[in-house]
Formats: sequence, structure tokens, C-alpha cells
Amino acid sequence: MEELVIAARDGEVLYAVPGSPLVAEHTVELLRVDPRVEVEVRPAMSFLDLVWGVLGVDPLTSGVRLIDGHDFAVEAAGDRGPLLVAQCDSALVLSDIKLSVESLEGPGPATQVTALQRLGLPDEAVFSVTWEDLDRAVEPDHLTSLWIPCLAPPVGAELVRFDSLVRTLRASCPWDREQTHHSLTRHLLEETYEVLEAIEALGPAPSYDGAAHLEEELGDLLFQVFFHARLATEEGLFTLADVARGIHDKLVNRHPHVFGTVEAETAGQVMRNWEQIKQAEKGRSSVMDGIPGHLPSLLYAHKVQRKAASVGFDWDGVDGAWPKLAEEIGELEAAVARGAPAAVEDELGDVLFAVVNVARHLGVDPEAALRSATAKFRDRFMALEGLAAGRGLSLRELDLDGLDALWEEVKAGQR
Repeated sequence: MEELVIAARDGEVLYAVPGSPLVAEHTVELLRVDPRVEVEVRPAMSFLDLVWGVLGVDPLTSGVRLIDGHDFAVEAAGDRGPLLVAQCDSALVLSDIKLSVESLEGPGPATQVTALQRLGLPDEAVFSVTWEDLDRAVEPDHLTSLWIPCLAPPVGAELVRFDSLVRTLRASCPWDREQTHHSLTRHLLEETYEVLEAIEALGPAPSYDGAAHLEEELGDLLFQVFFHARLATEEGLFTLADVARGIHDKLVNRHPHVFGTVEAETAGQVMRNWEQIKQAEKGRSSVMDGIPGHLPSLLYAHKVQRKAASVGFDWDGVDGAWPKLAEEIGELEAAVARGAPAAVEDELGDVLFAVVNVARHLGVDPEAALRSATAKFRDRFMALEGLAAGRGLSLRELDLDGLDALWEEVKAGQR
């Protein structure tokens, strides 16, 4: 478009497009609103008129939607069809359309769509193709479109259906009618922790045992998000669409290495860029601003350390963190030896903070690691209780050596 604007400065420019300049011509749209040029649009027959003639379809009575192939996954969300997909000008566009449908319980290899190419020209082509062969049987060009008479509901349709359900529950269920943002806080927290437990229980690839449980828990958490958005809509604060749009735009802005010209080859570079952009967005004077103080302690320490690392205040690697941990343990031992309770608490906090630092440099989530270790201890202790009960032993009557012997037996059996 910039070339056209530059050329128009030196005189009149004729810019011709196939079909109507007012249908599916993004460059024309941009030129018409560009204050640098004066644009006169000459009407012409649209390729749509040829499409309806070839297909024998009345677009008004059929309710056809015109979709841009480059944005198929978004524009077709929640739509069953019929759809006319224009701008299918590359194999990549066809592949994206195919994959966005194959990821759903929708059209399979036997489902036919119609490819429309170069309508009205001597080499016009109209033929049926399966979804399986869509990106193989069609050689796309700038005059290629697809006719999809019926499409299974994509992910957007399920979200719309779920939003409708939440509205119904809010209107018809006595319990749902009584809820507020504050009353739902406990449920939001519980569902979050249940998702974490499902993730921790998820088996390794390729079986991924426990995936169905994770799916269920994510659904419970999603309900909380939709419920809070419904309450906000009723209060005139914001809508679910506002929530989705806001996080979409924020993620685009914070990924300039994906959607812009910034380069970031490592995860560390990405995080540094993220923190800088976030600080500028919020107008904060400190990188520490905005950290929720009510986070679990290990997560709070981890986040504070990450913030400091985002501006370069960090060890180069774990080799720098080990000596600091040893130093803090030594200071804790000295405080214990002095019999200074306040100093012991202070030094113990430093030890834990140093442990989090080691975990961070090792790429380990300290919160998840401690939860996993605690769960492992709980399971082993329950197995110890079962072993003792099976032998008629009372844990309260066993000394430490006896308990330790049972503990080692349980560990050996679990190995």
C-alpha cells in the first residue's frame, strides 16, 4: 500500500483489483481511510455474483457468511455455516483451515467442500475436495475460494454455549443467584489447587494417565472465570468478551519477538522483555510493584527473585547460588548456638529464600517441588500406618528406631 501512496504523490494512479474493489480487498479499505490520498472507487462486478451463479445459492435465504481464509480460525468460531472462504491464496492458508477443523469433532476425510478458482476466466475450475486432501489437491492462487455448506461447531461455539449455561444458572438456580465476587473467592482458590493436583498426578508421555481428570478440573476452573465475568456483566463493569479481548491484546503487546521486530532467542530474554513492557504499561517506578503480597511464601520469594533477575540482579547460574545457601545455613547454625529466637527465625527465612534461589536456577518450581515432596511423605506415612496395622503394631508404642525400620521398609517396597 505504501508504494501506491508514494506513487500517488506524483500523479494519478490506477489500481485495479479482480472483481469488486469493495469486497474482500483489504488494500482498498486502507486506502479509503488514508488521509494522504484521495480515492475514487469505481464499482464493478464482484466475484460473489459469479459464486452464487455457479453454486446456485441465494446468499440471503441461505444465510451465507463471507470469511477471510487468513483469519478462518477466529472468524469461523461458533459458526456452523454455510461459509464462503475467500483469500485462500496459499498452501499455508489451506493447511491452517484444515488443521483448525481437524482439531475438532467436525468434518472428517469423507466430508466434501467445493473449491472455486478463477471464476469467469477461461481456466475457471470448480471441483469437490475432501478435508484430508484440502492442502494437497488444491493449487491455490489469489482467485481461490472455498464453499463450506456445513461446519461442525468449532471451539468458539462451545464457549458461547457454556456462557449461555452460566447465564441460565445465574437466573434460575437459588445458590448461583446468591453468589458475589467475594463469596466465590474460596471456590476459585479450591478449583485452582485441584487443577494443580491434577497436573501433579498427570502421567508422562505418551500415555498421559490422568488427562481426563485434568480436563475435568480445568472445566471447573473455567466455570469460575465465566461466573465472575457474568457477575461483572450484570454490574455493568465488563463482559466476558472484554476479558478475552484484554488478555489477547496484552499477550500480543508483551510478545514483540513474535508479533513485532524485537529479537529474543532465549526464555530469559523473553522474561526480561516481558517485565520491561509490563512496567511501562502499568507506569510503575519499581519492578517490585504489583507483586501480590498474599501469594504462598515460596511463590512470593520466587516471583521477587525473578523480578530482580529481570534487570540483571542475579547470579549467572546455580554455581553462584550454592555458596550463598551454605553461607545462610552457617548463619542459621550460629543463631541456634547463640540461643537467639528472633535471629533463628530471621536466618531460617534467609535459608528458605536461598533454597528458592537454587530451585529457580535449576529450573524447578519450589512450590511444586515442596508439594510433591509433602505428598510423597504423606503417602509413605500412610503406607507405614498400614504396614504397622497389618502386624498388630501401635505407632505410639514404637520407639524411633522401630518407626524408622518400618519407614525404610516402605521406601524399599516403593522402589
